[in-house]
Amino acid sequence: MNNTCKNFKSGFRKLSGRRLFMPFICLVLVLLVNVIKTPDFFEISIKNGVLYGYLIDIINRASELVILAIGMTLVTAASGGQDISVGAVMAVAAAVCCQILSGGKVTTNTFDNSLILAILIALAVALLCGAFNGFLVSRLHIQPMVATLILYTAGRGIAQLITKGQITYIRVDSYRTMGGYIGSCPVPTPIFFAVIMVSIVYLILKKTALGLYIECVGVNGRASRLVGLNSTKIKFLTYIICSVLAGVAGIVASSRIYSADANNIGLNMEMDAILAVALGGNILSGGKFSLMGSVIGAYTIQALTTTLYAMNVSADQLPVYKAIVVIIIVVLQSSTFKKQLAGLKMRKAAKAIEGGQ
Repeated sequence: MNNTCKNFKSGFRKLSGRRLFMPFICLVLVLLVNVIKTPDFFEISIKNGVLYGYLIDIINRASELVILAIGMTLVTAASGGQDISVGAVMAVAAAVCCQILSGGKVTTNTFDNSLILAILIALAVALLCGAFNGFLVSRLHIQPMVATLILYTAGRGIAQLITKGQITYIRVDSYRTMGGYIGSCPVPTPIFFAVIMVSIVYLILKKTALGLYIECVGVNGRASRLVGLNSTKIKFLTYIICSVLAGVAGIVASSRIYSADANNIGLNMEMDAILAVALGGNILSGGKFSLMGSVIGAYTIQALTTTLYAMNVSADQLPVYKAIVVIIIVVLQSSTFKKQLAGLKMRKAAKAIEGGQ
């Protein structure tokens, strides 16, 4: 019996020591709260040929945030800072895409230009935004949050200029597909976009040395230069990847509402992306990172949002409740908190031993 208990404790310590343990536990806790509030939370059904259910809605609605979170993870790991312009880049990419498709008109029922061409140009513009941010951070050594504050402030204004201050509507079924459903497929298309983007970035990081290079630069940029790594190029590349992913998220978000709304697409998404990285157990000062941890963090935030709406929390009050829960979760995942907790346990054990003597 004692051996069984020891083995269980040893196994639990190993499991709890894994990087994804706490992010996963946090997600499970949020989902359990949903189950208590809504007993049929995990029920999934098919209505009119598509999947329905709270769980499907969370996974679907979190798709854009997942795409943003993986880009934010790379930027955070390499530069020890965050890109707060991703929401604005989403709006710019959506504006460019819709403006090209509509041919400059406010609304259209047919494409004036090729959909593929519009998407490619929108992603190219997003890439230029990333290059601008990357240049300021990697070449001019401006603090990431200050450097990206420029596009955070001006990005939506640029999107408004592109759309001439109006919402551009694309009322074409093939455009709505990216934010809706493909033919008779019951799974929402944004979920496929999230899976594809995560898979591509994951494979690039695992099949090449880029992931290792990003961690090395994030841990110690000067030391990485001494071993032959070009830290400037690596940081620059992460900002480009982050903005291109933001462009993809912007196009998907635009497709959901079949329009380019420069004021609302990607609004406050940058904050949720940073929180997803933090909830994923990643250190915001840079260095080692977990891509899957950020993905779990993104789903946790969306699940939390769904929970609060189910509790009749208004949209204005939502950030307050979300901040409280996020603070608790981040503190629980903090290495300092864990060390203090371990020290407290050791002191209690020492007192127990002294009392027994």
